Parts: sequence; C-alpha cells; structure tokens
Amino acid sequence: MLTLLGISGALRAASTNRLLLAEARRAFGEAHHTEADLRLPLFDEDLEIAEGFPTAVLALHAQITAADAIVIATPEYNKALPGVLKNALDWVSRVPGAAWRDKPVAIMSAADGRAGGERSQYSLRLCLTPFRPRLITGPEVMIANSRKAFDDNGLLTDDRNRKGLAELMSILKSEATRPKN
Repeated sequence: MLTLLGISGALRAASTNRLLLAEARRAFGEAHHTEADLRLPLFDEDLEIAEGFPTAVLALHAQITAADAIVIATPEYNKALPGVLKNALDWVSRVPGAAWRDKPVAIMSAADGRAGGERSQYSLRLCLTPFRPRLITGPEVMIANSRKAFDDNGLLTDDRNRKGLAELMSILKSEATRPKN
C-alpha cells in the first residue's frame, strides 16, 4: 500500500488548506495517509550545533523519506509561501540524506484572494527545486476565495476544482507507482 504524506502550510486546525488536504486524500484513494506537523523551532544553526536536530525535525525528515508521494497544501502569506513551511524546508535540508530527492510531489493552495495562492505555489516550487523532487506541474489547483469554497461537511463545492484535484491526485498516484530508475 502506498504512503501519502500531506503537508499543510497552515498551522490552524480549521484552515482551508487542511480541508483541501482532506479532499486530496479522498481523491488519491486507498493509501496509508499521514500528515506532517510543522510546529518546529525556528531554524537556528547555533541550536543545531549545540543540541543537534530537534526530534520533530528528524520525524518530519523520516516522514518525507518514507512517503511514496507527498501533497502540499499552502496558503499565501504576503505574496509567498508561509514562514512555517519555509522553516520546515530549511530544517529538513540540513538533515543528512536527500529526503525529497526523486519524491513525487504535488502542490496545491487555498487562499482568500482571487488568485487562490498562485504566488505561494510559485515560491514553493522555487524553494523545492534544489531538493530535486519530481514536481507534478499540473493541473494547477488553486482554490480562490477559499473560505466560501467548501460546504459545511468540508467538501469542495466547485466542480472545476474537484475535477482538477482528482486529476492532480491521479497523476501523483501514477508517479508514486512508476518504477524508479
């Protein structure tokens, strides 16, 4: 059975990006689903030198390494990815072993703005590039006006968004089952 790791760039329990991750899990289908916890200390090389890697950072690195596929849902904060997500990338990059290397990764976003987190996705792609994952380039799933995009049960209400998400998860699943070189 495949392992799908979900990463939300929003810490808030009721965030629309967590709702979007739940929709992605449903669309991905049967798999062992895990969700990362980005409540990490701020990256500080002095901390790393004095104390080593925090346990939560090592746990995140292990989750990424063990995952067959990763889906990241990110809000847009001030025209870019959230600081907690960037901080997690910075920490994981310090741990030996290329956790992201050749890992199939799908990016999506839910944001209050009319572009649905477009800039957060582009900034996240830029930050992931050095790690050399297999980024899924489309379809782009950007949920605009996200507070009104889900019904009372947490389900996406727009057919176009549901279809795009289903296609993105289908491609991600296909990449996860593709033989490795």
